[in-house]
Amino acid sequence: MVGVRKNEGESPGLLLFRFSRKIKQSGILKEAKKRRFRDRAVNKRKKRLSAIHRANKKTEIERLRKLGLI
Repeated sequence: MVGVRKNEGESPGLLLFRFSRKIKQSGILKEAKKRRFRDRAVNKRKKRLSAIHRANKKTEIERLRKLGLI
């Protein structure tokens, strides 16, 4: 948790600047932005279908290379 106390005679603008600088240095903002758009977990069926598709695509590309079409 980041905290900033107001110094004597310090303007609110400077206090806000110090606070925002502390937040940036701590990495809290970076972590929050990273978690904001986190992808959902992919289900097993979708993973399996994707793996099958990749394998088929790979074999097709190898076959075309052997034939000299790529």
